[in-house]
Amino acid sequence: MRLDDERESSNVEDRRVSGGGMGGKSIGIGTIVLALVAMYFGVDPSLVINIGQGMSQRAPAESTPIPQDDPEAQFVAKVLASTEDTWGKIFQNSGQQYPAPKLVLFSGQTPTACGSGQAAMGPFYCPGDNKVYIDLSFYHEMKTKFNAPGDFAQAYVIAHEVGHHIQNVVGTSDKVQQARQSARNEAEANQYSVRLELQADCYAGVWAHHADGENRILEAGDVEEAMTAAAAIGD
Repeated sequence: MRLDDERESSNVEDRRVSGGGMGGKSIGIGTIVLALVAMYFGVDPSLVINIGQGMSQRAPAESTPIPQDDPEAQFVAKVLASTEDTWGKIFQNSGQQYPAPKLVLFSGQTPTACGSGQAAMGPFYCPGDNKVYIDLSFYHEMKTKFNAPGDFAQAYVIAHEVGHHIQNVVGTSDKVQQARQSARNEAEANQYSVRLELQADCYAGVWAHHADGENRILEAGDVEEAMTAAAAIGD
């Protein structure tokens, strides 16, 4: 994947150094809210609750600029900038302005508007604050646990979460939530969540198509990397 000449987004918050610690001995309301959000996006809410036991929210620490000697963070910032350029043009062509999301880099755990964000959940989007959250250790897990290495696979993960932001902006997420509530059973409700995830994958593909058409960022094998990642970590 060729991103050397691409700009870095200014919409990145780096909380890894200062952290955003949490403490306590009970499940906080934030954890419960995040569990509901996780269920809404098709993630097993029990994972959030189990991790959230013994934790309570604190205010997030101030974010710091991305270090210039941090290639992983710079890569994330460049991918985010590329999604901003792509979706900015798509929205503009429809006579709208694209409200770009923020992306938060954190380590271990961090407060969010949806509750306590945990690295074990993997990357996620919080509609409460319009932010994508990612612990970069997830990229190591992609290689070692999911056997899905590659820079474009990593970019796909970010583009997928930005896809959830698009769904939130255009109202698709609300429609899916209403459909889930009206579902006849849990299996039918889960199908709506699966479709939401698949559409986010589709939006990631829209970004890749437009970005490659503009700047030729894709290299041989990149699409296969993303497909492998989607199959390994998707629903």
